[in-house]
Amino acid sequence: MNRFPLMRLTTLAVAALSVSGCALLSSPDPAQTYRFGGGAEPSGAALSSPVQVVLRRAEFPEAVEGDRLLGVTGTETAYIAGARWVSPAADLYMESLENAFAAQATRVRLIGPRELTRSTRSLDVDVRAFEARYSVPGAVPTVVVAARVRMLILPERTVAAERVFTVEQPAGENRVSAIVEAFDVATRDLNTQIVSWTDANAR
Repeated sequence: MNRFPLMRLTTLAVAALSVSGCALLSSPDPAQTYRFGGGAEPSGAALSSPVQVVLRRAEFPEAVEGDRLLGVTGTETAYIAGARWVSPAADLYMESLENAFAAQATRVRLIGPRELTRSTRSLDVDVRAFEARYSVPGAVPTVVVAARVRMLILPERTVAAERVFTVEQPAGENRVSAIVEAFDVATRDLNTQIVSWTDANAR
């Protein structure tokens, strides 16, 4: 019996598995990283008798709190390939909101987590949507950022005021850079509205 064909087939199979293993273990293409919510620098101006407000960490949906950009088409969702936020979206958003208050607030001063200053007001921000929505696959998306904001009276935590904010910002084109720019514009718009509303309701 000639065993050479069997040995040859065995050798080829091992080689094929080796190549396949290399393909499975190969590193994915690196993703470009982006940020959003910049552009609001602290004004440096001292507020006259500011209302001290505790800003609680914003709540994000699990699907978008990390570093991936979510795209939505109808009932289907997928992360945008080749793009990541430079830090988790929840962290970037908190930084952008704090900067917006420092630059734009006229009556409110946020209290940091390490400050001993007491406050009778707390601001809760619950982000409900942070995604790029497509009407059909391949269309130019619209970035939608929505948040429920509540002003609470401490220590009882009763609701003094509440509002849902929604910002829709069309991207210039269906390209990652244009989509990221739409996220940036939408976030800054949302933050400006939240700061203005907080100033008006912090009494």
